Amino acid sequence: MVIQLNEEIKTKVCLVGDNNVGKTSLIRRFVLDSFDDKYTSTIGTKVTKKEVSIKKDNGRDVTLSMLVWDIMGQKGFRELLRESYFYGAEAAVCVCDVTNRESLDELKYWIKSMESITGHIPMIFIGNKSDLVEQTVITRQDMEKVATSYGSPATVTSAKTGENVEAAFMRLASMLTARK
Repeated sequence: MVIQLNEEIKTKVCLVGDNNVGKTSLIRRFVLDSFDDKYTSTIGTKVTKKEVSIKKDNGRDVTLSMLVWDIMGQKGFRELLRESYFYGAEAAVCVCDVTNRESLDELKYWIKSMESITGHIPMIFIGNKSDLVEQTVITRQDMEKVATSYGSPATVTSAKTGENVEAAFMRLASMLTARK
């Protein structure tokens, strides 16, 4: 009789993006499946853990323990604490607000700052707040164009409704387990 043990992998995932794009709300939706309309700016960093099960290409089940790091989005923070925040990161969720064009443009600076510490790591680009249809200025095609330049996938989400949030994080989880 052969006993097959589940493989366990721990990984650090950083969320990057400007303040007020919904990074904290995305984490809350992914980990707790909840949403809070009150905006609270993240001070420093916050780490949340979520374990997910992934089936690898070889058919083996993997438990991926994702340590999801939330960062305050103020621009000055990028340089101030970037080394300690990004050190050891194995993946990133790059978040913009689909109602704010500048938040997509700013991602290249967040990524440059991150990659100076991590090198190129798996990333997924998220355009959050898709529920604000009337205010949307960033299209899925805009997101895909930027993401493709980094060899990464893109999607639009709504932390408020939950649209595509779980799917986005699970896609990143699959990308991570494929590398291990």
